[in-house]
Amino acid sequence: MQKRVRAVLITPNDTMLLIKRVRPGIPVYWVTVGGKVEPADACPDDALRREVREEIAGEAEIVGLLHTIETEDERQDFYLARVEKWNFDDRTGPEFSQEGRGEYLLEEIPLTTSAVDAVNLLPRQFAAVLREAIALGELLT
Repeated sequence: MQKRVRAVLITPNDTMLLIKRVRPGIPVYWVTVGGKVEPADACPDDALRREVREEIAGEAEIVGLLHTIETEDERQDFYLARVEKWNFDDRTGPEFSQEGRGEYLLEEIPLTTSAVDAVNLLPRQFAAVLREAIALGELLT
């Protein structure tokens, strides 16, 4: 089973960082920062910190697990994390240099239900969970 980790990264401005994906032939969508847990990762937390360093050149403070989506062949753990500083220009993830992957654009999104509703956040199941957590005020603890 492939394991993935993802982070809802909350900034000092109480916004969240999402990656806007623009790929040829498909509608624009947004995702949270994250990726595969690699064999060299000691634990999921280490994998998530590595992904944050690779994708936005930031350091994440992991607050806790928000939600898990599991299928027959994949498990995705979504964490709440805080990030103080980042520099998208200094990202180092291998996906950024691969041909045909499209564009990766970092966006700071307000931490509101209307902002989540305004973007095509994938996976949709997690977008619904995130929307509910925002509505209940669970992300600004």
